[in-house]
Parts: sequence; structure tokens; C-alpha cells
Amino acid sequence: MKKMMMALACSAVSVVVADGPVQFVDCPKCDKRMRISENGREAFVNLSRIDPERKAEMAERAKRLLALGAPVSPANPKTPLMGWSSWNTFGVDISEEVILGIARAMATNGLKDAGYVYVNIDDGFFWGHGPDGRLRFHPERFPNGMKGTVDGIHALGLKAGTYSDAGADTCGSMWSGSGSGGKDTGGVGAGLYGHDAADCALHFNELGFDFIKVDYCGGKKLKLDERMRYTEIADAIKATGRSDVRFNICRWAFPGTWVADVAGSWRTTGDIRANWKSVRRIIAENLYLSAYASPGHFNDLDMLEVGQIEGAVKSVFGKHGDTGLTLDEETTHFGMWCIMSSPLLLGCDVRTMPPATKKLVTNPYLVRMNQDPLGLQAYVAVREGDAYVLVKDADERFGRSRYVALYNAGDSEHEFTVTAKSLDLGGKIAAFDLVERADVGEFEGNVAVKVRPHAAKFYRFDAERRIDRGAYEAETAYLTDYSEIGEGSAAPEGSGRKRARWTETAGASGGVAVTDLGGRASNDIVWKDVHVSEGGPYRLVFRCASPERRFFSMQVDGGAATPLVSEPSPGGFADVSTEVVLSAGTHSVRLSNADASMPDVDVMYLARKE
Repeated sequence: MKKMMMALACSAVSVVVADGPVQFVDCPKCDKRMRISENGREAFVNLSRIDPERKAEMAERAKRLLALGAPVSPANPKTPLMGWSSWNTFGVDISEEVILGIARAMATNGLKDAGYVYVNIDDGFFWGHGPDGRLRFHPERFPNGMKGTVDGIHALGLKAGTYSDAGADTCGSMWSGSGSGGKDTGGVGAGLYGHDAADCALHFNELGFDFIKVDYCGGKKLKLDERMRYTEIADAIKATGRSDVRFNICRWAFPGTWVADVAGSWRTTGDIRANWKSVRRIIAENLYLSAYASPGHFNDLDMLEVGQIEGAVKSVFGKHGDTGLTLDEETTHFGMWCIMSSPLLLGCDVRTMPPATKKLVTNPYLVRMNQDPLGLQAYVAVREGDAYVLVKDADERFGRSRYVALYNAGDSEHEFTVTAKSLDLGGKIAAFDLVERADVGEFEGNVAVKVRPHAAKFYRFDAERRIDRGAYEAETAYLTDYSEIGEGSAAPEGSGRKRARWTETAGASGGVAVTDLGGRASNDIVWKDVHVSEGGPYRLVFRCASPERRFFSMQVDGGAATPLVSEPSPGGFADVSTEVVLSAGTHSVRLSNADASMPDVDVMYLARKE
């Protein structure tokens, strides 16, 4: 009985009947239809919140939700990496003792069981390259070399990650990486540059590492070409014969769409710090990168700063802004990394992780949202100032289940009015709160939810039916030439140093439009997931803005180009429409102009002609 009371957070619970792992209880004071126990083995259906005739239906729903709480497959190459990295807490102040201590904790405290299996050793284990060109290891931090450390990690059923730089010197050798604020001389000359083949053979064949993060401090110092350099490193990894090594590019900005052919994940921002300003900045920089994530290829929002709570921060980087997060901010931080399909690399000292943090990061429903086999990053469906509704499919493309985040980046409470139509869902929608592990009820049409400042709510919505998406925001589309690296050598030849990009734009739907399109064939915009459930004639409307008359072409599935014209629209947007015939299924719609500038594009509307 006590267990039931705890499960439903209710002071008076009576057990009615049990159906295997599903318990039926009567709790008038509880406002939830169902809760999942903390151990994930039982579901408690509240008869006070359901129609008696729906008892069997709710039992089946409870069983489905229990199944979704099962542990994920660890180290799945098609889903984001999960593990731990040494940098956020320790900087270069690492050692064999620290790394193996962390690994032992992960193997025994529930993290390994939840899917966190990579133990990544960041900067600080080097001692340059020797006269023979062989990479050497720090004589004090790792006096026995690295083989014993890697073998120790593997013996615990975990995987080992390593680190290097695309240039000659590592970041720790240039910037403060220790509590004393000094630079790490062991990283001078320790980078991959000039040693690709030998270092990769050492890391992956001789030592047995399973992952590598390659930084760019040394690469930037030598002014190397990012695409060329990282491709060379990827080729060197392949040459080892290891097809299971996971490669992360750390260039501190979205490097370009070429990166998906080279690495499994890539940093999109500068370094994270344990404070709300940093977390909010990183989320903002990734809100409109959903088109560039796919199974096995993910935008990396940087390592997690969970566990660094205000008043209890443990990090060598305190002077760099590690003031900590509130509990709301921590939940937002972790949940947004999950729904945006970022790698989940814990950065705190997991040997002393706060219980609330461990409960959060091992929450099987949040983890599954991150590890969903579709490999999708959520996109912004609705924006109201600093409040965002993000959504992505769950389990099945264009199915009836979707993950939803209500993210309040603002400094005051926000009341969301969530419409089913904006989520492409119809009929009755059952809402499961991932953080609370509770079914909170059903809605039809719309629902209002209040969210505290700096907080977020995360749900799985299961609907009676899926409806076709009617509005495709330009910022959710794929921009072939998109990059956030300074132009220079990364700009396509003859490009005029101009690339399509998303831009905060007054009057645009959601406050964002895509600008600087055209001028070459590749500087285009492509919606790759235009899905219609029925074949037939459709009307496409493109909301555009042009200072003068501009021309562009529209193609469906790479077919014949349809010429379109955007008339001048000073100070606002105007519609450009055309008609197409689409078969049932998924299509691509591309807008381009190889020779001249295109209009700015806000949104594409799609509607079936009756």
C-alpha cells in the first residue's frame, strides 16, 4: 500500500485489481490518469480519472508505455553517442586513477545500464610526439601509458574514447585547461597534423579506442582547410580497418553540409559552461539545424553540464562562468539535448552525481526520445517570442506518435496554447509527460499549458490520426551550402562569399526567414520531407520577400523546373503560388536560381485542391 501511495503521490489509494505489471488504483486526489513506477516495472492506472469502459484500453496503453521504458540498445551507431567526457569538470587535470574511477562508477551506479557506455578521455594525456614520431603520453598523469586504462574501461563492459586536434597543438596547450590556469605543455606538438596514419593506428589498432573527438585549435592556428583536413583524418581512421570507430568533429560551429559524409557528429557551437546564459545560447544556435541530422549523423550541442547545480559546482572552470544551473534549468538542458538528438556526454564527476541529476539522466523516456531509431532532430513548429514548441516523430515516420517540447527560454512564466493542427495530429491526443513519467490526460483541438521561466515540458503525444503538414517553415528546410564557418577558403568558388542562412526577420512566420539564396545552383533551399497521404493535385504557396522582381525555379523530386516570379514586396512578404500533382508518399521540393539572387523565403504552404 505504501508503494501505491508513493507511485500516485496521493494520500488515499485503494488497490482495485492487478493485471500483471499494470495496477488499477482509485485515487481521487491524483490528477494523473496513470503513473509509471520509478523502477519502470509497474504502471498505476487511476480509475478516478478514466471512464470505466476504457479500463482495458488504458491497460494496453500502460503496457505500451512500460515497454517504451525498457533500456535502449547501447552504442547504437545510428543513434547519438551516450557516455561521459573528462573535460567539463577536470580540464587537463586527469589521470589513470580519475578515468578508471569514473568508469567503475558508471558501471555500477546505473549509468551503464541506462546506455552511457563511452568513457571519453579528453585533452591532457599527451606528452607530444617523440623524435621517432610516436605519440607519447604524460609521464605523471599516465605513467603506465594508455593501454591499461583502455583495457580497464573495456573490462567493465564500456567503450573508450580518445582526443586529438586537427593541427599540431591541442587546445589545452593554448588555453587554460587546469585549475591553476596554466597552459598544458604536453599538448604542444601532440596533434594529428603530420601523424594521421601513425596516430590512428596507435589509437585504434594498438590501444583499442572506440571513439575520437578531434578539436580545431591547432588547425585554426595553422589556417588549415576544415573540409580537407577532417576528410584526411576520416580517411586515416578508415585505413585502420576499424569500421566501428565513432568520429566527432569539434569545430565550434556548423562546418557545412559536407560534414555528414565525414563524421558521425559535429559541434555546432562554442564551448558550453554551467550557467543558463550558455545553455540558452546553445539551444538558440541549434533550433534551426534539424534538416542536417539523420540516422548516424548528429548536431552536437556539446557536453552536458547536468549535475552542476547552483551552490554545488565542481569544476576547474569556475572562473569561466560555471555558476551552476537551477533544477528547472537542468531539466530543460537535458531534455532539449534529448529532443534535439544531440550526443549525451555527461561532464560532471559521476562518482558524486546528485541523486536528482542521476534520476533525470537515467529517465528511460527522455533517453529513448534521444535514442529514437528514426534519428530525427526536433524542429520548431510554433514560436511565440521566447517560447517554442518543438516536435519530431516517434517510432515511425509520419505516424500517430510524436515527441513534443514546450520550451520557455524567457524570464517569466508562459502559457502555451498548443494546437493539434500545428503538430500535424488529429482526433483525441493522449499526452504522456516524460519527466513525470505520467499520463496527464487527453485533449482534442488544443490544450493550454503553463511553463515556468527557463523551464520546459516534454511529452509523447499519441493521436487517433496523423494529418498532413500544411506549413513548411523555410528555416526547417535543407540549405545545401549552409555553413557557420567564416567564408574564406570554405566558400564555394565563385560564390561571391554569400550563402543561404536563416535570419531573424520581422514579419516572418515564427520570426525567421531564409535569406541570401541563389547566385549558384547549390545555394538552394530544399524541403526533403514533404509528405502527403493522398495523391492528387496540390497548391503550393511560397511566402517571399523581394526588394525588386526576382526569379527562381521550383522542382519536385528533381524533375522539370517550374519558373516562378516574386514581385517587389517592400517591407513585407507576398505570396507566389503554383500547382503540382503529387502521388501519396514523401517528396522533395527545391527552390533555386543558379545565376541571380532569389527572394527571401519565409514559409511554404501546401494544400490539396478539391
